[in-house]
Amino acid sequence: MVESGRLTEAEMSVIFVNWRELIMCNTKLLKALRVRKKTAGERMPVQVIGDILSSELSHLQAYIRFCSCQLNAAALLQQKTDSSSEFKLFLKKIATNYRCKGMPLSSFLLKPMQRITRYPLLIRNILENTPAGHVDQVNLREALERAELLCSQVNEGVREKENSDRLEWLQNHVQCEGVIEHLVFNSLTNCLGPRKLLHSGRVWKAKSNKELWAFLFSDFLLFTYTSKQFSSNTDRPFSPKSNTVYKMYKTMPSDPSSEDPIFHISHIDRVYTLKAESINERTTWVQRIKAASEHFIETEKLKREKAYQGKSNPYCELSMGAQCYTSRPQNDTINPKWNFSCQFFIKDLYQDVLCITVFERDQFSPDDFLGRTEVPVATIKKDQDGKGPLTRRLLLHEVPTGEVRVRLDLQLYDQMSLL
Repeated sequence: MVESGRLTEAEMSVIFVNWRELIMCNTKLLKALRVRKKTAGERMPVQVIGDILSSELSHLQAYIRFCSCQLNAAALLQQKTDSSSEFKLFLKKIATNYRCKGMPLSSFLLKPMQRITRYPLLIRNILENTPAGHVDQVNLREALERAELLCSQVNEGVREKENSDRLEWLQNHVQCEGVIEHLVFNSLTNCLGPRKLLHSGRVWKAKSNKELWAFLFSDFLLFTYTSKQFSSNTDRPFSPKSNTVYKMYKTMPSDPSSEDPIFHISHIDRVYTLKAESINERTTWVQRIKAASEHFIETEKLKREKAYQGKSNPYCELSMGAQCYTSRPQNDTINPKWNFSCQFFIKDLYQDVLCITVFERDQFSPDDFLGRTEVPVATIKKDQDGKGPLTRRLLLHEVPTGEVRVRLDLQLYDQMSLL
């Protein structure tokens, strides 16, 4: 569409939003299912999928951004169709492509919302057809809870359209060169749910009087300066007509007032001294930064109660049904050595599966998938055969290369098994 000149890059971004991210997270789900099928053996039915659904539904948060932008996409598509007969004919032509099956583009844009709402229905149907006492019952119930939570988050994202629109505006108007990872403003944070814009406004560096535009999000504070100005109205960001690009830099004359609205931000070994537009604005900044900081710290604390404390980069997640352990992330390495142990209670010696998934910890977005492998408990029992602990190198699937080295020990008792 861009090559033909019918849509600009900006219009493509409005209509398709984060379509590539939707493809990526669904590909990850498909890869997990393929690994399960591969480990089950050819022509053998898959007995357990609830653990996969429960785990992967947590990584479908890209739908929140897409669905919250759906009204804007539909409005732009309708406006282009009504104003251009050539564009209308173009849409009719691509609908005749055999891959589209006669469906218009607008129908495909509805598919993500339809898919999300079907997950709870699908999982309920699986639960109803899973015998009571089956090993997958607990996993499926947890998967159902996560599917319903995802639907709620999508609905909340649609309701919070103003916040979503402002985050999308920032995505198109703020340049973030130098950030280690690609920052998507309208996305899921690492541990605080969907990102929210809490406050924004002008501040000045107290000593140099350099003007900055500050944007306080639920998980970080961003300072910018004006890089390119195309319009005279620069006082109010988020205007649909504004073409200003922000890196934010401007020198203001000194203010002789003795009651300067100055405040300080302390971060690690540096202190930033800033000046707000007014005393009231300074108070607002201080209160909201404090509230956001306290909320982030408390959420991070609760999250780490369930995992080892770490900062970033590779870590592994081991799960068996609802039981899950997470290793400590290793910093700046492609050959991590976690060296930690965990125990799983085995409910079904012939159905339980040990799943190992490797991720990379990201600061501003959900963690990246680095590979997955599975070991049926029955295989461990067969290979061990009373010989004591086993050491195995397991190939990571659904990635070009990679493996994990594990030490496995299966202990059988009269009433239960312990791995």
